[in-house]
Amino acid sequence: MRLLAPFLLLLLLPWSGTAADFPGETSTWNGYVRHDFVFEGHEAIVVVPDQPAPGRPWLWRARFWGHAPESDVLLLERGFHIAYCDVADLFGSPTAVERWNHFYTAMTRDYGLAPKVALKGLSRGGLIIYNWAKANPDKVSCIYGDAPVCDLRSWPGSRRDLPRWQVVLDLYGLSEDEIDTAPVSPIHGLKPLAAAGVPLLHVVGDRDETVPVADNTAVLAARYRALGGSITIIHKPDVAHHPHGLEDSTPIVDFILAHTPAPDAARP
Repeated sequence: MRLLAPFLLLLLLPWSGTAADFPGETSTWNGYVRHDFVFEGHEAIVVVPDQPAPGRPWLWRARFWGHAPESDVLLLERGFHIAYCDVADLFGSPTAVERWNHFYTAMTRDYGLAPKVALKGLSRGGLIIYNWAKANPDKVSCIYGDAPVCDLRSWPGSRRDLPRWQVVLDLYGLSEDEIDTAPVSPIHGLKPLAAAGVPLLHVVGDRDETVPVADNTAVLAARYRALGGSITIIHKPDVAHHPHGLEDSTPIVDFILAHTPAPDAARP
């Protein structure tokens, strides 16, 4: 059989649209084209690389858009799209998961992004990245949690007098007594992720009193490893909840790149 001509090989690569394919107002973010638009009534953002990598890989950020962006910028340099869909004050609830389901469908079906996405969650962003990933393990390439909330009972549950705690109870449809045993936090129901072989990376400050490592990352890590899952933890010994990220984001970027499927493996 004759070898396919180079241009035919290019045609066999996944669709690679341009920045114009995304809706909304455009601006510049760290030197790249940013699209701000409304998705089903909620804020959404997509930042487009100058040259999308084959397969159109993407990083999906949760909460606190623009904070600790160093790894995002490095991934843009390597051809990743960076996406965001607002689920603020939904605390990883079923409502948040459903909204993310719709956004994922739009990003992959309508805009041609890769079917497997890398997830990034800072602090309370850990709630949605894990609860969405557990509901969609086949759609996740890897998870990067930075000082992530892994147990609602730790945050905001440790401050049950705050108005947001009642919001949590209402969103999950649980009583004060029920939420203490309900399996609704990232530390629960990890088996689908482990079975799918989704690798995890957590960056944590050992002096974090807002989201204590012992009550969050340590519990999740022990349970995930017991299920056969892989998790890497980078400890920052003298750091509290802030600052997020690392002085050198290379380990974060290398982790995501190492677990990004090749184009032919990424699409059915």
